[in-house]
Amino acid sequence: MNLFRRIVATDAPAAVILVRFLVGAVFLSEGAQKFLFPDSLGAGRFAKIGIPCPEVMGPFVGAFEVTCGALVLAGLLTRLASVPLLVIMLVAISTTKVPILQEKGLWARPTRPVPTGPCCSARCFC
Repeated sequence: MNLFRRIVATDAPAAVILVRFLVGAVFLSEGAQKFLFPDSLGAGRFAKIGIPCPEVMGPFVGAFEVTCGALVLAGLLTRLASVPLLVIMLVAISTTKVPILQEKGLWARPTRPVPTGPCCSARCFC
């Protein structure tokens, strides 16, 4: 019983427990979605952004996200489980966000189409 108490007990503040819960839940759900929707979020997405061997890497990353996300969610081996999650986040940022920043710049604003047609006066919003 003493070992169980040592495993479950924590002296972390409530904010740390909340962050563990949120991060673990996000990675657990994202990993599960890679298996549920492989064409749009798994291998299909990996092929679209240029990751080699997407048929292998999609389920591989999904398994790590589910496993490590569940460990972080449960508060078990969080330091060890966070290392693969950090690698996954770094690869995701470098393959999706950096190309967008290189193309449009850091302070790029979304462009709206200019309205045309009979209702194109300054007083109405088409």
